[in-house]
Amino acid sequence: MRLAIVKLSALGDIVHAMIVLQLIKKYDKEILIDWVVDENFKELLDFHPQINQVHTVNLREAKKKKSIFLLIKELKKLKKLEYYDLVIDMQGLLKSALIARLMPSKYTIGFDKFSIRESIASSLYNKTFNCQYDTNIIHRNIRLIEFSLGVNFNKQEIEEKNPYLYPRKLNLNEMLSKSKKNILLIPGASHKSKRYSSIKLADFSKLINENIIVVWGTSEEKILANQIKEISPKTKICKKLSICSLISLISEVDLVIGSDTGPSHIAWALNIPSIILFGPTPGYRNTYQTSINRIIESDSIVNPLKINKDDFSINSIEVEKILEISLELLKS
Repeated sequence: MRLAIVKLSALGDIVHAMIVLQLIKKYDKEILIDWVVDENFKELLDFHPQINQVHTVNLREAKKKKSIFLLIKELKKLKKLEYYDLVIDMQGLLKSALIARLMPSKYTIGFDKFSIRESIASSLYNKTFNCQYDTNIIHRNIRLIEFSLGVNFNKQEIEEKNPYLYPRKLNLNEMLSKSKKNILLIPGASHKSKRYSSIKLADFSKLINENIIVVWGTSEEKILANQIKEISPKTKICKKLSICSLISLISEVDLVIGSDTGPSHIAWALNIPSIILFGPTPGYRNTYQTSINRIIESDSIVNPLKINKDDFSINSIEVEKILEISLELLKS
């Protein structure tokens, strides 16, 4: 069987979706799996042993340049791909549904109109699956695959998953400590309301006697990293990292602390202990808790369909609570 998965973006969403690879291969190791992804995230999927081919699209560039020619060029590439038995759109957006429909296949499968934000996308699938949008994202992804293949996976298979991102060997000696536990702080996020206070992260850094490392991806996030170091001078700030370098660093640390953002979710994929902080987004949906992967939520009542960018309740989370859970995870 030839199968293609369409999951274009963003970093955390792709990471959440990639768990299905090992489950599909467990069901039938002979299935060939291709993946269609936005060009910016190709690095995340390259050289993955369970992926046959990675196909990229650059719709963002076409949108940026407002070029119909570039858009048509990108979409034409998909029509030339080999024939698939199944194309599964795990994104549920109009653009991803259009891509899935253009790919030569027997069946195009995705969520039905009641299960996605852009309901019109469902009209482009041959088969649709109903799953409430506020269902936990890991369960949601897996249930779509179960429907597509006519199989059932159990909770234990999720709990006992193998790490499914593959770090390259890098020289991280200048960042990592051999005598102390290594804790990675992630101050950035896509929206300001999702970010935990850099001052509070600095306070945490001062309270715990471990090696603290901060990562950043944009100039704005670098300012946040510098704010943490200003208050807590022992903090180490990374240089800007590629996706592969970030995966390698996370694979080497003892604990990751961040908000609901892609780099934080990489820890779950690598079976690295983590604490994810939630304010305007739903923790029950946007990550999967385990004994080593914990969440702390604010008291906000959130709408999973739309982020309230004026909800800064994440900053009501107490530093002492983060410290308490951190010490617990570092002992385990």
